[in-house]
Amino acid sequence: MRYMRSIAGIFAESPFKPLYEHAERVCEAAYKLEEMVQAYCDGDASRVQELSDEISALEHEADLIKQTIRKRLPYSVLLPVNRQDVLEFLKPQDSISDCAEDVAKLMTLRSYVLPKEIKSGLLEMTKMTMKTMDAYLKATEKISQLVATSFRKLEHEIDMIGMGLTRKIFLAEDEIGAVGVFHLERISDVLGDVSDSAARAADRLRTMISR
Repeated sequence: MRYMRSIAGIFAESPFKPLYEHAERVCEAAYKLEEMVQAYCDGDASRVQELSDEISALEHEADLIKQTIRKRLPYSVLLPVNRQDVLEFLKPQDSISDCAEDVAKLMTLRSYVLPKEIKSGLLEMTKMTMKTMDAYLKATEKISQLVATSFRKLEHEIDMIGMGLTRKIFLAEDEIGAVGVFHLERISDVLGDVSDSAARAADRLRTMISR
């Protein structure tokens, strides 16, 4: 009889125990964005740089774990899950920390006295992104939670917030300039990519476990 298995249990049965460690590391990088966006909105450039460095360090740790996982997937070894499914799951999961690092680097490039409306939009979008990370970590702990979690609903809400933020950014062009519009719009886009990556990884995880 087919049954739902704990993610931790699957990793314990296989050479892929680092997969969950990788999930924790990429989410840890994403969680740093909450404090970073607040520091960015507050104009605290030194703290923004510190957090950017911390996120880059976590992203590097995640990359090292990713390399370990790939080395443990030789075609000659009989695995409890499909090798290609694991690789296709690993790619979007790794993108979570990649996107977090991209957001961090963008925020170190240029600072502003942000209009109140843009601050509130960035903070709201970040808050929803943290909710997505919470849901994703729970999903990797137990597959039944993955089925019950509506990642697409969270992703849609973030998209709607992002669209509203884009309008606010363009309306503030006189205050922040054309370069500021482009820069903040890019930050908004890449911040949205963090949640998009989590949703894609969740889809691949569901496929891997259900086979």
